[in-house]
Amino acid sequence: MTFPNLKNRFILAPMVDVSNLAFRILCRKYGASMAYTEQLSSLAIIRDNPRTLHLAETNEEDKPIGLQLFGRNPEVLVEAANKLKKNFDVIDLNLGCPSKKIVAQGYGAALLQEKEKVKEIVQALVQGVNKPITVKMRSGFKKVEALELVQVIEKAGASALTIHARTREQQYSGKADWNIIKQVKEAVSIPVIGNGDVDSPQKALQLLDETRCDYIMIGRAAQHNPMIFKDILHYEKTGEILEHTPEEKIKLCFEYAELDKEGSFVRLKQICQYFTKGITGGAKLRAQLNAARSKEEIVGILKEYSL
Repeated sequence: MTFPNLKNRFILAPMVDVSNLAFRILCRKYGASMAYTEQLSSLAIIRDNPRTLHLAETNEEDKPIGLQLFGRNPEVLVEAANKLKKNFDVIDLNLGCPSKKIVAQGYGAALLQEKEKVKEIVQALVQGVNKPITVKMRSGFKKVEALELVQVIEKAGASALTIHARTREQQYSGKADWNIIKQVKEAVSIPVIGNGDVDSPQKALQLLDETRCDYIMIGRAAQHNPMIFKDILHYEKTGEILEHTPEEKIKLCFEYAELDKEGSFVRLKQICQYFTKGITGGAKLRAQLNAARSKEEIVGILKEYSL
C-alpha cells in the first residue's frame, strides 16, 4: 500500500506528552501536512487502557493521521493496529524511542539491534493490517546501522520510513548526521522522511536539498512554535523569513486552550511554557504560569500579559 499523498512536505513528529489531538490540529492550522499520535503501547490498546485510548482519539480535522505503536510482539501489534485502524491513514512502528524504560523492555530503539525481529514485525503488520505501514527509526543503537536495516524494512513491505539521524546513545544531544538520511534515501525506493535538527525554514530546505529526502518531520521546533510550518512554507515560496510578535505567541496559547477544553491543566501549563519561550518578559511570565493552580488562572495570566 502507498503512503498518503500530502499537500506539502512538512510533517509533525510524534512527541510524548505533546502530540495530542489539540496540538496536532493547531500545527495543521499553521501548515503541517500530516501528524502522528504520540507513541502508544500496543499492549495497553488491546487491554483497553482508558488513558491510552484517549491519546488515540482523532477527528476529521486531524487528517491524514498516523497511529504510532510500540511493542515487540507481532501478534499484539497487529491486534492493536486492527482495533484502531478505521480512524487512521497509516500505522507506524516506533524503532526510535531512546528512553531507558522503553529500551529496557525491548521496545523502541532497542529493536534496532534485532534485524530479524524487525523483519518479522513489519511483515506481520503488512500482512495483517489493511493500512500502509511505516517505520520511525534512529540511525542505530550505539553506532550507525541503519543502511542494512532500512533495506530489510523495505523488503518486508513498509510503505515509508522516517529516519532520525542520531543513534540511540546520542539521545537528543549532539548534531544529527544528515548524511545518514541521504544514504538511506539512496538505499531504498520507498518515501524517506528526514528528521533531526530542523529548527528554521533555512534548515528545512537545506535538509531537503542535501539529502533529497521526500518529506521532513519536525518535532522539538514545532513543540515550541507550531507556526514553524507556516514559516517554512512562506520561506519556500518567497525567500522571506517571518518574524513573530509576542502577541502571536500568546495567541497560540489561547488557541491551544480552546482546542483542549477537556484536556489536563498540567498539559496546558506545559504547552504555554513552550510557546512563551523567547518573548519579552517571558521568564517572569513562565514563573507566573508555573505557579498557577487552574486553567482559569493560566488564561487570566495570559490575558494580563496581553494588555
